[in-house]
Amino acid sequence: MDWQISEDTVPSAPVTEADARLMAGRPPASGAWQDGDPVGQRQFARLGSFTTERGDTIPHMRLAYESWGELNDDNSNAVLVLHAFTGDSHVRGEAGPGHQTAGWWEDIVGPGRPIDTDRLFVIAPNILGGCQGSTGPASIHPDGDHWASRFPFLTIRDQVDAQRALADHLGIERWHTVVGGSMGGMHALEWGITHPERVARLAVIASPPETSADQIALNTTQLEAIEIDPGFAGGEYYDAGPGEGPHRGLALARRLAMLNYRGVVELNKRFQRSWQSDVSPLGYGGRYAVESYLDFHGNKFTRRFDANTYARLIEAMNSHDVGRGRGGIDDALARVTAQTLVVGIDTDRLFPIEGQHRIANGIPTTIHGDEAVVIRSDFGHDGFLIETTVLGHHLRALLSE
Repeated sequence: MDWQISEDTVPSAPVTEADARLMAGRPPASGAWQDGDPVGQRQFARLGSFTTERGDTIPHMRLAYESWGELNDDNSNAVLVLHAFTGDSHVRGEAGPGHQTAGWWEDIVGPGRPIDTDRLFVIAPNILGGCQGSTGPASIHPDGDHWASRFPFLTIRDQVDAQRALADHLGIERWHTVVGGSMGGMHALEWGITHPERVARLAVIASPPETSADQIALNTTQLEAIEIDPGFAGGEYYDAGPGEGPHRGLALARRLAMLNYRGVVELNKRFQRSWQSDVSPLGYGGRYAVESYLDFHGNKFTRRFDANTYARLIEAMNSHDVGRGRGGIDDALARVTAQTLVVGIDTDRLFPIEGQHRIANGIPTTIHGDEAVVIRSDFGHDGFLIETTVLGHHLRALLSE
């Protein structure tokens, strides 16, 4: 799992008084983008009825997406960029109307960047179940109310099937490259396995072949933090006033998650045992700086995300197992035919490097052999969003294949 927008990935730093003032005021019941809000750079694909693996139906599925560059005459230069757990379609561009935060991969996608929009056409969708323009729990149900708790259970494979419908809608028969990190890497890997004929190049970054019991346990703890908040009201909170929604549970879930996104080395270096103020935390009511850091980012998160969406996406991540129904992980990975880059972060405690090595060992068409490329970083899992110079070098190598 992971955050995923650039403002949250900057190196950790103590919270200032100016930072704290940004969180003044009561948070909304949901930070989801809603129809009627500024569109920003979003485009929308209305893709008709969609049926999930479980057999549930979404009568009118919509995916929000953003794009950069120009599609060439034979539609062969299209790149699919897939975001992480709490990310969105805003890969590049400034914050502003319609976009609360700046692009999360500015150093990777753009003119002259490793994913070069001077020659490539880049599509970045908000995943099905998301809260930034695609159909999700905060969207309006055909009966005129929010989907809320009625929104169906989704798997990673459901979300990839929705992306496949978007590709069909756009007339893209085969992707030049599919690239994703963290949860986006789960989607990218599923693309390579489920639709090998439609993927020429594949990049799987900081993502596992399956969600382990340890990871499910961490996810379930976050889900429980949301559901025990009285403001969650069983998922029926969209009419609640500011400060009356499930912001406490959502902020706590975010704090729990961030402990796995960041690296031990970085947190200890940045904060040590420093105090947030002159008031001692040793029984005098003061706080350690790292406490305030987690609080600040948890509270900030409630202003751009949605609690029901968080819950549904956790469930989708828990479903991730490329070997399910395919004879196991090794048989599934052997289906990949794309030229593949697999990258891991040495300090990643969310999705440890062993998972990326297993992916690299199982895919017969990797460009670096049977072990993943390892990026050395103090930043833990979020290193794939921060260490863009070294990651960009490896992406350039893949895209030149």
